[in-house]
Amino acid sequence: MVQYYWYPGFQPQQPGTTPPQVTIPSGGRPPATPFREESYIENILRLNRGKIGTFNFSFENALAAGKNTLAIRGMVEAAGRDHVILSESGTGDRFLMPMIYFDYAEFDEELNYFNQQP
Repeated sequence: MVQYYWYPGFQPQQPGTTPPQVTIPSGGRPPATPFREESYIENILRLNRGKIGTFNFSFENALAAGKNTLAIRGMVEAAGRDHVILSESGTGDRFLMPMIYFDYAEFDEELNYFNQQP
């Protein structure tokens, strides 16, 4: 299994071994652990759906002679682990862009972000 993101607690399971067992308390539910959203780019983009910005992408192979970048002015409609769906402001065109080409975004207003309290 190839892991998409680095996670310090990840240990690959050896073939032929059984996964670790989880003990469930007598109440029938596993103990509650506080959920904390991780600050990956796609999660930050999802928090800021509908906000206008400029999204910059670059490509290994040029789109046209001497041009291997693309800037889309619009808003985030949705974002997933490996993609973002953008709606261009002026034309209403929609783009499904792989995150592998994403460089950075500039927003016109303050961004929503995760609570930084421990």
